[in-house]
Amino acid sequence: MSRLHKPKAGFWIRLCVAILYPLDSLLFRVRWRNLDRVTPPSRGGVIIAINHVSHIDTVLMARMVWQSGRVPRFMVKAGLFGKPVIGQIMSGAKQIPVYRGTNDASNSLREAVSALERGEAIVIYPEGTITRDPAQWPMQAKTGIARLVLLSPDTPVVPVGQWGAQHRKGNPVLDLLKRHLVEASVGQPLDLSRYRGAEPAAATLREITDTIMSAVRDEVATLRGEPAPTEFFTPPKKYVDTV
Repeated sequence: MSRLHKPKAGFWIRLCVAILYPLDSLLFRVRWRNLDRVTPPSRGGVIIAINHVSHIDTVLMARMVWQSGRVPRFMVKAGLFGKPVIGQIMSGAKQIPVYRGTNDASNSLREAVSALERGEAIVIYPEGTITRDPAQWPMQAKTGIARLVLLSPDTPVVPVGQWGAQHRKGNPVLDLLKRHLVEASVGQPLDLSRYRGAEPAAATLREITDTIMSAVRDEVATLRGEPAPTEFFTPPKKYVDTV
């Protein structure tokens, strides 16, 4: 698949592409819907919100964003940056570490805002982890994405629903025998500029977050071909609700 646009990418991003493309192609068949809805680089920064269904779906969604013509900047758990090799790749590719439940949590948002001001694409999993919904629908998300919206209210938010990566069970023989289909559907960009100047009150943060996740859930429903639940599954909280 060719890219819709071709902005410059550094060495580390291109190294990731060289590694991940063959891996993705070996294990999966991919299909993207409405990829052109990811705003082109010429229009400035964009926030891409995606549901989380599998440990491996990040590499697939990175490919999807790359093929849209954007260079993905994921907001990633800070612990990964301390791991050998992968930490160096993450840092070199300018991914953004997220420090949950610490005094450094706000630094992640400031770094993301700076990237948006440079016209980059910030990719975030609002749920913060793989969904715990028993039926694997998007669960209730954390409000970090809403805090980012309030700091950059004129930036479009593009909702993306994905489905299929969770079917890979980790058996190398079976996974090679059957290349699972992974699909992603890109929704219409959300204009949340009406929240410009709003205070980060709990109700406002929840409203913004649920607006975004409802749009993501609609795209998942399109892929699954079935109606989405009307309420989000609420998981037990295990860490502070920040980013």
